[in-house]
Amino acid sequence: MRSTILRVALAVAALALAGCAVPAPPPQQAPSTGAAAAELPAGERAALRAAAMQAADNFVSVVERVEPVAERVCRERTEGIDCDFRIYVDDRPGVPPNAFQTIDPRGRPAIVFSLALIADARNQDELAFILGHEAAHHIEEHIPRSRASAELGALVLGGLAEVTGQGPEGVDAALRLGAEVGARRYAREFELEADALGTVIAHGAGYDPVRGAEFFARIPDPGDRFLGTHPPNAERVALVRRVAASLP
Repeated sequence: MRSTILRVALAVAALALAGCAVPAPPPQQAPSTGAAAAELPAGERAALRAAAMQAADNFVSVVERVEPVAERVCRERTEGIDCDFRIYVDDRPGVPPNAFQTIDPRGRPAIVFSLALIADARNQDELAFILGHEAAHHIEEHIPRSRASAELGALVLGGLAEVTGQGPEGVDAALRLGAEVGARRYAREFELEADALGTVIAHGAGYDPVRGAEFFARIPDPGDRFLGTHPPNAERVALVRRVAASLP
């Protein structure tokens, strides 16, 4: 029979915890790439290439300016954690606009942007705010804090299932539910913490975080749901404005 510790670990691992995932904007009609793009008029093909080059230049410029600031803030605010961020681009076809912070197989902090998100960003300020937000998840240690909360939730609900006489399947279901509830308990709080510190980081790199937060106007509003993972967009924008107004 598996130990309770192992069962809790499996329940928490099933969540695949990461700092956050940026909700995808609604799909937009765009010219096809590849063979279909070759059928477009020469002027449209040139415009597509120019837009792609501009998006790539914007992203590279933002990473070059924001990453050193994020690493400096990380070193100033933390002790004993790796502040050497790795920035990755997910170039798989069909991946929607998305960005998230995670830990790579070597235990290093990693931030991943999809190509679609890089292309969707309206300006460098949006990219800088998103990059600062994701770096802030690592600086605030949200992954280990989420994992600890998930483990506690799994232990509590799993323990209750055991003392009430649930069988192995019932206990495992309770462990999974407890882990999910525990992980979600502070999710919205963590998002707001990352928005606040991300504002500081983007501002420190010379970008306008208020303009960057206009990104929220184009993504689905999660509303004020019980155990929701993201706060209402209006609350996030208001927070960014308050923090930005307090900066020199």
